Amino acid sequence: MDRLGLLFLAILSTVLLSTASMQATAQQLIVEQFSVAPVTNSFSRTGKLTFKRTVNLAFKSSGYLNRISVDEGDRFKEGDVLASIVTEELKADKNAKYAQLLQAKNNFTREQRLIDQGLGSEQAFDLATTNVETARSAYQVAYYNLEKAQIIAPFDGIVLARHTDLEQYQAPGTSALEVAAFNDNWVVKVALTGMEIASVRLGQIVTVVLPGTDEFNAKVNRIPAIAGDSNLFVIDVLIPQSIVQRGMLAGQIAQVNISQSQHQFGYKIPLDALIKMDEQDRAIVLVQNKLTKELSHQTFPIAHIDSQHIYLEADAMDLTLDIVVRGWQHLTVETQSSNKGH
Repeated sequence: MDRLGLLFLAILSTVLLSTASMQATAQQLIVEQFSVAPVTNSFSRTGKLTFKRTVNLAFKSSGYLNRISVDEGDRFKEGDVLASIVTEELKADKNAKYAQLLQAKNNFTREQRLIDQGLGSEQAFDLATTNVETARSAYQVAYYNLEKAQIIAPFDGIVLARHTDLEQYQAPGTSALEVAAFNDNWVVKVALTGMEIASVRLGQIVTVVLPGTDEFNAKVNRIPAIAGDSNLFVIDVLIPQSIVQRGMLAGQIAQVNISQSQHQFGYKIPLDALIKMDEQDRAIVLVQNKLTKELSHQTFPIAHIDSQHIYLEADAMDLTLDIVVRGWQHLTVETQSSNKGH
């Protein structure tokens, strides 16, 4: 083959290799279309599932425990008798107070009859009246103490801790059981920094993911007025009753996703699409022309950045953009940068 033929073959091979390289590079590009959307300040934090409030149940009266029907982890219904103490002394005290009340009433009746006959004294009548009221109050206290010889469940709930056992002496006011309501009482406690707490409001809707559940909406139920010992603000996110299920356990880890609109608009693109920042801290991305499919660098002011996305400033009525989100590293694009007019 002559020299001219060899030169032609060399040129042809170069062209074919260049074309194959361009096709391979084009196949590596991933272009996605982005629309203008409200800019949101979004972040995710982990928290622990727990109860918003717990209650310590105790006996009003003293005595020895003779019945306890629940243990730690047991569920109960409102009105269930959870524990009781020996009541013989309390019953005897109630009966004695009732007898004293009957005696006081009889004395009052006699003094009133004497007054009506003009034989009694006002002082004796007043004393009889006072004795009736005193005896009645004492009887009511004795009756109440007998009633409180039982711990009756005030709501549907679960036992968190049991502090006593059978035959143990119960002092008035000493906690026998620690319980928590099972309805409208499950929260995820999440610790936020001072900057993060500024973007959260009471009643705000957030999304939560618990083990074994899909993402669901929940509501911020409590925001503290001051930070805790670690300079973090621990908020409560109330779990909807429709999500509460028997398998939920206090202490489980939950993911809470919090977002809030900033009354701005922009293109929300993944951080992988960001090529670099220019001297004015504007974002440079690779944009594909919808008609010609040509690629060019464009710069945009940045509205917001989070851990996964960057928001490019835009107007609410701006058109969609086709942006290279992956593969731009393999291209050498002639710089045709246009500054998005903001």
